[in-house]
Amino acid sequence: MLTRLTPLLLLVFSNLFMIYAWYGHLKDLNGRPVLMVILFSWGIAFFEYCLQVPANRLGINFFTLPQLKVIQEVITMIVFAGFCTIYMKQKLTLDYLWASLCLVGAVFFLFRRIPGA
Repeated sequence: MLTRLTPLLLLVFSNLFMIYAWYGHLKDLNGRPVLMVILFSWGIAFFEYCLQVPANRLGINFFTLPQLKVIQEVITMIVFAGFCTIYMKQKLTLDYLWASLCLVGAVFFLFRRIPGA
C-alpha cells in the first residue's frame, strides 16, 4: 500500500547515503588518493539513487515537482544536521537555523495550495 509517506521515507534513506557519499570520506578516507575516494563515493551513490529514483517516481503521484524538490531539500538539511553533529562531531551555528527557517518558508509557499484539494 503506497501512501504519501512512502516517498518521504525513501528520500530520508536516500539522503543518508547521499550525505555520507558527499562528506563521509572527509572523516573516513582522509589522506587516501582522490581517485579511490571518488570510486568509493560513486559506489555509495549507487545505493542513494536506488532509493531516490523510486522516491521521486512514487512521490510525483502525491506531490508537484516543486513540492518534491523542496521536500528533498528539507530532508537533506535534517539529515545533514544529524550527520554533521553526530558523525562528524561538528557544531551547528545559528546561521544553520536561519537557513533552515528559510526552507520552512519555502515549504509554506509550496504547500499552502495543494492542487486537487
